[in-house]
Amino acid sequence: MTAPPHTAGVTPGPPPGPPPLAGYTVGVTASRRADELSALLERRGATVLHAPAIRIVPLADDAELLAATRRVLSEPVDAVVVSTGIGFRGWAEAAEGWGMGSALLRRLASADVLARGPKARGAVRAAGLVETWSPDSESCAEVLRHLLDQGVAGRRIVVQQHGEPLTDFVGPLRAAGATVVEVPVYRWIAPEDTAPLDRLIDAVLVGQIDAVTFTSAPAAANLLRRAERTGRGDRLRVAMRANVVAACVGAITAEPLERAGVPTVRPERARIGALARQVVEVLPARAVRLRVAGRDFELRGHAVLLDGELRAVAPAPMSVLRVLAARPGHVVPRAELVAALRDNSGRDAVADEHAVETAVGRLRSALGDPRLVRTVVKRGYRLAVETGGARGWSGPPRGHER
Repeated sequence: MTAPPHTAGVTPGPPPGPPPLAGYTVGVTASRRADELSALLERRGATVLHAPAIRIVPLADDAELLAATRRVLSEPVDAVVVSTGIGFRGWAEAAEGWGMGSALLRRLASADVLARGPKARGAVRAAGLVETWSPDSESCAEVLRHLLDQGVAGRRIVVQQHGEPLTDFVGPLRAAGATVVEVPVYRWIAPEDTAPLDRLIDAVLVGQIDAVTFTSAPAAANLLRRAERTGRGDRLRVAMRANVVAACVGAITAEPLERAGVPTVRPERARIGALARQVVEVLPARAVRLRVAGRDFELRGHAVLLDGELRAVAPAPMSVLRVLAARPGHVVPRAELVAALRDNSGRDAVADEHAVETAVGRLRSALGDPRLVRTVVKRGYRLAVETGGARGWSGPPRGHER
């Protein structure tokens, strides 16, 4: 019998595996373009927890921006630093609404225009201006070096901010003798509703978040600030240093975290799509991969990939599994698992050996194979890693197993 035309001569390939971020939970702190970033991560399989860390003051209503614009127009300008494209466009539109648009562009046209990157250059040119210089690195530090090398003493320099005061940029200019006018474009303040941000912080503390993304320095700073104000600052920094990937869109965004001792990762190009790809690259590389009871075992954020099949694991059983996987093949005493349950369920949680037994039972049920987690009578539990499957493995433990 002849096979149907669409299958004749075709050898079926292996079934497609889960997406690269399936089993991982990623926090998104962005306010602007949060939907775009969340969609990019979800398409790659991630569970997204959106918690805006900031909100934007509408430009047309921002009295600080209006006052800064008037200061810019009050005297000639020698140089203007355009740090972001969207910020510069917003400033020009707000000035137009106040009846100052043409005057602002004339004032800036007479100055040296330094654009930090391609988006800033595009906004400058769209406004009918021409940049004098722009760094290849898109780095504020390189713009600062360029200005200082030229000499700034006695010069009046306008610096368009990107949401937070650029203290490390403005300070050296003033120290070198420049008069600096700071323009606070799209100023960011704390969100009106802090409940989502509090939930994100709590989720980080109990090990339910694998990565947190940041698209602005104010969002990173405000996450740390909120944790500090609610008595969770030290614990948040410890958790993010140890267990969570802090993925930042660029070097400027990363600065508040790195000052707090939190390591960051960031793409080569400061773009939303590149940030999502960075998360796709980093998280799967952190997965624990073992051979357990004859099966391929990959531990992801809140799931296990078992022989290519994704199996979700609830938080309490996952707390137990992480401890077992950290010492593959070795017996972990019940007392250590009790501590892990308590640490990952909140400071006021009640955990005992019965809770451990319950969590192990739920873990075996979630994995669908009771052979993966072995009970060592009167001692504890172990992950049934095969000989050679884990560094330091020296055969089965002494004691009766079941």
